[in-house]
Amino acid sequence: MIEIRELSVADYDAICEVWRACGTKLRPQGRESRESFARQMAGGTQMVLGAFTDGRLVGVSLVTHDGRKGWINRLGVLPDCQRQGIGAGLIRASEKLLHDNGLTIVAALVEHYNAASLSLFQHEGYHVEDTYYVTKRDSPDA
Repeated sequence: MIEIRELSVADYDAICEVWRACGTKLRPQGRESRESFARQMAGGTQMVLGAFTDGRLVGVSLVTHDGRKGWINRLGVLPDCQRQGIGAGLIRASEKLLHDNGLTIVAALVEHYNAASLSLFQHEGYHVEDTYYVTKRDSPDA
């Protein structure tokens, strides 16, 4: 049985453990630092959902929005728990959380090399669009 619930700053270390186990690129000196994470959570535009099986955190979804569009970020499921519906459950719970906040557009960015994640999002009804993702960063850890 999978339980999905909101996490808090107190869960920071466990969240990062899941992301590391999944191979998620983290910037612990930048936007994924404990301080940045706490500030982002306090801002009201970031929420984190955790998936649990038998009390063990096995998946995480970072959910953000800019007031008009919602984003599913940093979706990760522990390797030994993948392909069991946990990622799909996190996507659906993330969508519900965003819809409950009045957002009608939900998007996600998937790294070009992550075919499994792309397949999961497509299975959940997401469409690949011809869009370039461009960034300008103050530092490599930003």
